[in-house]
Amino acid sequence: MLHVRSIWNGAISFGLVSIPIKLVNATESRSISFRQIHVEDGGRIRYRKVCELEDKEVSGAEIGKGYEDADGTIIPITDEDLAHLPLPTAKTIEIVAFVPADSIDPLQMDAAYYLAAGGAPAAKPYTLLREALKRSNKVAIAKFALRGRERLGMLRVVEDAIAMHGLLWPDEVRAPEGVAPDAKVSVNDKELDLADALMDTLGGIELDELHDEYREALEEVVAAKAAGEAPPQAPEPATGGKVLDLMAALEKSVKAAKESRGEEQPAEVRRLPARKSARTAPKQAGGKKSTSTAKKTTAKKTTASASAKKSTAKSTQGTKKTAAKTTTAKKTPAKKTTSRKRTA
Repeated sequence: MLHVRSIWNGAISFGLVSIPIKLVNATESRSISFRQIHVEDGGRIRYRKVCELEDKEVSGAEIGKGYEDADGTIIPITDEDLAHLPLPTAKTIEIVAFVPADSIDPLQMDAAYYLAAGGAPAAKPYTLLREALKRSNKVAIAKFALRGRERLGMLRVVEDAIAMHGLLWPDEVRAPEGVAPDAKVSVNDKELDLADALMDTLGGIELDELHDEYREALEEVVAAKAAGEAPPQAPEPATGGKVLDLMAALEKSVKAAKESRGEEQPAEVRRLPARKSARTAPKQAGGKKSTSTAKKTTAKKTTASASAKKSTAKSTQGTKKTAAKTTTAKKTPAKKTTSRKRTA
C-alpha cells in the first residue's frame, strides 16, 4: 500500500456489491518551484489573505467558501451544505457501465488516482472487481463526487491495483474547429513513403528511458549558483538553412535518423548518384550489343575475314601470331587452306 495520505474515503458501488476504498494520488509533480523575491535585497514576497471589509489579515481557520452571484452578492456555502448534497455519489464511486478502453477519447483524460482497499473486509470484493476487469478487457465508467462537484471516472487495472482516471465531461472537450489548415493541401505517395520510412527509422522507445532534461538543467544552475560558480551556458543552437522542399527535408530526416542509430544510409538518399550512373549505362550496353552482333556474323563473313588475315599473316609474321592467339576458330581454317595448297 502506498505510504501517502488518502484524499477521499468512500466505496465503489458495483451493483449490490460495496467495496470500501481510499483514493490516493497516482502521480506526483517533480518540477522545480521558485519563490518570488525582492530583486534589490532578496527578501521573500508573500501573499497575505486580507478581509476587504475589515482590511486585516485572517487565518485559514477563518476562511470559508462563497458563491458570487451575478450582481456581486456573495452567498456563503458551508462544508455541511456540501455534505448534504442530494447526490448518490457523494461518498460512492458508482459504476454505471463497462466499455472497451479504446472507446474513451484521450482528450477526456484528467488526473489519475489509485483505489486502495479500505481494510481487510474490502480485499475479497476488490479482487473480484479487479479480476473481472482483467477478464473482460474492458474499463468501468463511474461517477463520483470530489472537491465540490460530481465527476466522471474510468477504472482500469494497473498491475495488481485498480486505478481511476478522472474524465472530463463530454461537453467540456472543445471541438477542433479552426485548428486544421484552411488551405486544401494534398500529399503524394512518395511523400507518404518517406514519412513512413522516417517513422520506421525512429522506431519505438521505452518511456522509462525518457527524463526531464529541463529539470536537470535547472538543478545544475541552482547547484552552481549555490556554490558561487557561474551557471553552465547553453550550447549555441545549430544554424541551418531553411528547407523549402518537403521531399528534401524528409530525405535528410531519414538519413539523419539512421546515422544517429548507426545504420546505413537509406535507399532514398542514394538514388541521386544511382540515376547519374544509369545515364551512362545505355552507352555501355550499346557497346556490348555491337560486340555481340559482331560475334553473330555469318559463316561467309568469317571465312572472308580468315582469308584476309591469312594474307596479312604471310606479309607480317608478328601479325600472324597475334591473330592466332585471338581466336582458335580463325586459326583452324587457315591450316586447312594451307594443307590443300600443298597437295596441289
